[in-house]
Amino acid sequence: MDHISNHFLCLAIAIPSPIDIGEAIPVTIDRLASILCCTPRNVKFILRKLEEQGFIHWQPGRGRGNISQLTFLRTIEEVLEVSFQELIDKGKIKEAIELLSRGQVSAPLKERLLMVLNKQMGFRSETESTSGLDVLRITRNRHMEVLDPAYVYTAFESYLLGQIYSTLVIYDAASDTFLPGLAHMWEANEDCTSYIFYLRKGVRFHHGRIMTSRDVKETFQRLIDLNSPALSLYKDIERIELEGDHRIRFELSRSNLFFLHMFSCIHMSILPYDVDLANELSGTGPFRLLDLNEDVLVLAAFDYYYGIRPLLDRVEIWYLPEQASNERLYELPDSVQEGLLPNIICNHSIDYPALGCRYLLFNFHKEGVHQHQRFRQAIRILYSRAALIKELGGNRSTPADSFLPWQSSNRNIVEPTLEQARELLVASGYQGEILTLATKDKKEEREEALWLQARAASVGLHIELCFFNEFNSADIKNTAEILLAEEVLEDDWQWGMVNYFNNKLNYLFSMLRDDQILLFSDVLTDFTQSPKEGRIKLLDQAEDVLRDNYWVLYGCHMNKKAQLNQSLFGLHTSSFGFLDISKLWIKNTSL
Repeated sequence: MDHISNHFLCLAIAIPSPIDIGEAIPVTIDRLASILCCTPRNVKFILRKLEEQGFIHWQPGRGRGNISQLTFLRTIEEVLEVSFQELIDKGKIKEAIELLSRGQVSAPLKERLLMVLNKQMGFRSETESTSGLDVLRITRNRHMEVLDPAYVYTAFESYLLGQIYSTLVIYDAASDTFLPGLAHMWEANEDCTSYIFYLRKGVRFHHGRIMTSRDVKETFQRLIDLNSPALSLYKDIERIELEGDHRIRFELSRSNLFFLHMFSCIHMSILPYDVDLANELSGTGPFRLLDLNEDVLVLAAFDYYYGIRPLLDRVEIWYLPEQASNERLYELPDSVQEGLLPNIICNHSIDYPALGCRYLLFNFHKEGVHQHQRFRQAIRILYSRAALIKELGGNRSTPADSFLPWQSSNRNIVEPTLEQARELLVASGYQGEILTLATKDKKEEREEALWLQARAASVGLHIELCFFNEFNSADIKNTAEILLAEEVLEDDWQWGMVNYFNNKLNYLFSMLRDDQILLFSDVLTDFTQSPKEGRIKLLDQAEDVLRDNYWVLYGCHMNKKAQLNQSLFGLHTSSFGFLDISKLWIKNTSL
């Protein structure tokens, strides 16, 4: 916002305005100097500028006892709206977002300004070069968490890291096979205790150096040094041997039939050994990190990517606290749409089922009636999957009795009555105490928590709600007995499931005691040694531990929604259901 507009807002906020704009207000120069924190001489200069630009009318008092008159010619909202539009027109997205958070921005005005801002999101073509730059701008309603493959757990951050880094092999969900990544070939001995990867030659990191087998070895060593939460799945690795710059051997303590899954996951994204991740993100992926601050993350296409260079030149992800939609927006501005083929329909949405579901989890570190299984059974009845879909609808698609939709569809889900919930509450020893339910402060989670609170009240159970933006394990352990959470799995669902049962950063490990964790950990002891069919049975048995003890109460499988333009080409989903931005492009016939 320019200085003159800012001066106007300072005056308009500090001086009580009449109901009608254009009515003169008596005021002294000394008071204006106090409001603007400047000298009387500078006040007169500012007033002159404000008057020249049509913000005010100023009538100085002449002679003793004649007080000056200030008349506001614009409203605060009008000036905010004009200033916002000027910032947008100049491409100053950060400043425009900051203006949205000003206390003077009313809810109706904020809604109008967000509509203006949303028009700047989506795909744009910028003339910073002779050929133009194709830019995608999208918004998020929460800050980025740590972008470190050793620690990452959340879906969006994992997706972003997959655009910045590459892995040795790539899991292909459509064929349930592995494709070459940074390794163009691999082989294992007969008993799968030794694996050799043959690396591509000439692959460059974003900072310019050629990748070698040492980078692969040091990437794994980094997981050990940092005690990565995912490290337990790699415990079979006994020794790593470098057999030249482009060949690396892993020797294992026992047979491992799951080894390729472990080297296609985000935790084994190959990092350069000579770059400190705390200061710089340098990978071999299709996009390099151009900027990362509290307002925006900017990715730029990596021209020397070993695969096919992205067709987008830049991706900007803007942080809009509380305002951004949970839906993923892939829009085209009107100016770009005009040049598109006339038979292409614009602006529609697609739904796609996500692997995983929303669920309730109990905090066993906190004493209370929720430690009693009959109480948890009562909550199971209250958290009715059929009622959730019928009464709330939205993106809730099908009842869940597993994180995997196809497993849920094979199970017979019984929905007892609320009267049975009352009986179980009595049997559990519940005596009217208040329990706290914690969940993320997002629209659907808030809606679901309020719904459960009301159903609980109908049977005499008192639940208060606690909303959080960022999950803090220690805070939740101390304050809440119940957690409403959501798990979204990778396309490689076997990896996603076993990672859920092993990753010490997730909700499950935060809420359960060590003796409980040991029960499903024992089930999965031989997981990596088992063939695919055996692994599926073990994962189902591990879920049985959660299900049969009512530690986890599954809710509904969710449909994820993306708003996009049918003029977009290269629509391929990547892991977690996000569109693969490295393949998106726009066909513009006016060029």
